[in-house]
Amino acid sequence: MSKTYAGARLRRLREERRMSQAELARVLGISPSYLNQMEHDSRPLTVPVLLRLTEAFGVDPGFFSERDTTRLVADLREALATELAEARVSPADLAELSARMPAVAKVLLDLGRRNQLLAERLADAADGRDTGQEAPRSPHEEIRDFFYRRQNYLHDTDLAAEHLAEEIGIRPGDVVRALTARLADGHGVRLAARTGNHLHHYDEASRTLHLSGRLRPGQRAFRMATQLALLEYGDELDRQAAQDFPAGSPTHALARIGIANYFAAALILPYRPFHEAAEEARYDIERLTDRYGLGYETVCHRLSTLQRPRLRGVPFSFVRVDRAGNMSKRQSATGFHFSRAGGTCPLWNVYEAFAAPGRIHVQIAEMPDGQRYLWTARAVTRHRGGWGEPGKTFAIGLGCEIRHAARLVYSDGLDLDSASAATPIGMGCRVCERLDCPQRAAPPLGRPLKIDQNSGTFIPYPVADHSA
Repeated sequence: MSKTYAGARLRRLREERRMSQAELARVLGISPSYLNQMEHDSRPLTVPVLLRLTEAFGVDPGFFSERDTTRLVADLREALATELAEARVSPADLAELSARMPAVAKVLLDLGRRNQLLAERLADAADGRDTGQEAPRSPHEEIRDFFYRRQNYLHDTDLAAEHLAEEIGIRPGDVVRALTARLADGHGVRLAARTGNHLHHYDEASRTLHLSGRLRPGQRAFRMATQLALLEYGDELDRQAAQDFPAGSPTHALARIGIANYFAAALILPYRPFHEAAEEARYDIERLTDRYGLGYETVCHRLSTLQRPRLRGVPFSFVRVDRAGNMSKRQSATGFHFSRAGGTCPLWNVYEAFAAPGRIHVQIAEMPDGQRYLWTARAVTRHRGGWGEPGKTFAIGLGCEIRHAARLVYSDGLDLDSASAATPIGMGCRVCERLDCPQRAAPPLGRPLKIDQNSGTFIPYPVADHSA
């Protein structure tokens, strides 16, 4: 078995808890000098020490594994693709930097992203489109990163929602009644039917929550629970949003809504009973939707948040994309990397789902770094209800690392051990390292192309140093 050297992560964990080396050594039952050696990678983390760390701090053992740096390495490779190619920095070098000096790696990542924004501004100026201001990231992108940094799990919010669910008696089949009673008795809010394009609207003056008649019971429950979160949990929403965004800013307002939506899902699907049901059903999504009377997307999103210390579910990545490849939702409790450079891999089964709506598609996918994932994908469609009115169709993807796949019903009959059974995918064509992929839709960043008018290849963008 390979030895685990994770001094930087161990030191970060200790500093986050504001503990001295002597205090942590006492908790772990080792000497301060031995702990100091582990923090400086002079000694590996032993199994007994790892077990004591997971018991004392409620962290997954994977926190100390090389997989913990997967996301950071992938971000670096995307943000610095050209620079890394020119300097011939290997993925192994990036992995070592991310593992041993994560703070330095994050500074480089920030500089790389700033450089990309500057390059975009220069391109705009050359085209006569320069506004004189740095192109800001969209507020919605900032909110995605807010949850991404927290691995899609808000501990305090989840606990508060679970306690409220116990207090008001949330049970499958009785959610709407319990929420209606709480809104009325606790806040004087009455419900009313609404017509038009709005699915819901809360009138603060009359304390009336208008709900569209087009909403299914599960959708009604979710919107009622969201409004209850805003009314009952408002100060805490402000506090959590202010951790990353200034009060009064668009991102702060969006963060409040995002946290309220998280609270709503945790309220109608309380952690402990939902975790138990998910484990019992082996994460069979359709069985869970039937049991709770909720939509496919809602259940998938809730499954991706089951990361409570000492009661963890399968760590999932969750994604919602449309037919054009636009990714409107992405959250991850794994190291799976979602590209920021535009476009995702066309070999990913989320796109296959559009060909057969309503059917769950299963895929074992392998990333260029060798990490393999089990992905499920299904297309869902929403209509306004009237004939001829345009609807919305999305593919919902839910994936986990292959080491967790046996816990899912979707792994039955699959060869989880053979690499040949996996479909090779990448982070997106512009940053993907699979230079011989015939499906590539864009030339790889930072790699000169081999252009020869006298020959052609099956590979659309052959690179000059492909054989190097």
